[in-house]
Amino acid sequence: MAQFPSSESDVATLADEMIAGLTEHTDIYPEPPVTVANMVSIRDAYAGARSGVLDARAAAQQATNSKDSLLSHLARLMKKNIRYAETTVGAGSEQLGLIGWGPRRTPTPLPPAGQARELAATYQGEQTVDLEWKAPVTGGKPSAYRVTRRERPAGPWLDVATALTTRIQLTDQERGKEFEYRVIAANKSGEGEPSNTVVVVL
Repeated sequence: MAQFPSSESDVATLADEMIAGLTEHTDIYPEPPVTVANMVSIRDAYAGARSGVLDARAAAQQATNSKDSLLSHLARLMKKNIRYAETTVGAGSEQLGLIGWGPRRTPTPLPPAGQARELAATYQGEQTVDLEWKAPVTGGKPSAYRVTRRERPAGPWLDVATALTTRIQLTDQERGKEFEYRVIAANKSGEGEPSNTVVVVL
């Protein structure tokens, strides 16, 4: 059993085929409930309406492109006047408000990173340890984390890795020793306080 089409183009194609078939085979279909003339009239009206929609879409796209081009041109002209005004009265002058602009804001320096939190060893294996922690809730946003380690009970702290996220897997760690790990958040303005430490024996 055939299924009636659902797409617009398939319905239109079926209409054309039906009109052609009913026109050519009046001996088989002498009195269809909807005449060929009626179907042709509606099909042609649909074709006209569809053409109007396509024309309207093309016109709308052209109008949108024209609008965007004019807005871009206007913005370029306005920026020229803004540069002129900043040169005339100074980039920090309140007089820029006379033309709807404003003084440039003094950049806020990025504060040093805060303290990394809740460091934990989530996995320990053959010369391997996985560390995870939480980002600082104070200070500037970290750009990296420095992972340091020392041998217990009181060895010097040494850098062992740098992480860009709040987790890292350390491999080739010495076996049979007790190590203490900590993480230090850092950005271009400075470092935060070291995190809590975790003790690992591999």
